[in-house]
Amino acid sequence: MLPLILFYIFATVLVLAAVAVIVSRNPVYSALSLVLCFVTSAAIWLLIEAEFLAIVLVLVYVGAVMVLFLFVVMMIDIDLEELRAGFTRFAWLGWIVAGVIVLEIAGVVLTHKLGIDVTRGAAPLPANYSNTQELGALLYGRYAYPFEIAAMVLLVAIVAAIALTLRHRPNLKAQNIGRQVAARASERVRLVKMDSEHRE
Repeated sequence: MLPLILFYIFATVLVLAAVAVIVSRNPVYSALSLVLCFVTSAAIWLLIEAEFLAIVLVLVYVGAVMVLFLFVVMMIDIDLEELRAGFTRFAWLGWIVAGVIVLEIAGVVLTHKLGIDVTRGAAPLPANYSNTQELGALLYGRYAYPFEIAAMVLLVAIVAAIALTLRHRPNLKAQNIGRQVAARASERVRLVKMDSEHRE
């Protein structure tokens, strides 16, 4: 009974935080609400005994990705008026996506009508069971090649993103490593001998 109560509490907090991500006018508040979404999702995963996924969600997304998002949001100069002006232009797409998500959730809730019993929880696992070991065996065993292909696709995407954002500006002062290594002291340092001044 207690896990069910905790699930409904966490689910309510998760839905409210997700709504706050969308409707918040301040990007920093949206990012902080997304942090709350990730932490609450990790708590729900702990309820279904997915400890490894919960810890990874907190460490990777909350501890690294969201901190990076916050730094980016706070460091760059975001024109909020321009951002809000273009919001209504893609509102129709947002409503379509929201409708699809609602239909998917309703389909999961109503699956018991299709003969799937969703009222029963998962079977209890033995004390020596390790979902981390099982996940590692699947990723590096049965799905080793798809896992490596996904890693290569992400690597290509990162390189492409860097290449697209690398712009050669005419007034940009770039570092020339070759010239720095080939430099000599006689070219870089000039010793000037000056007479000392005597003040009375």
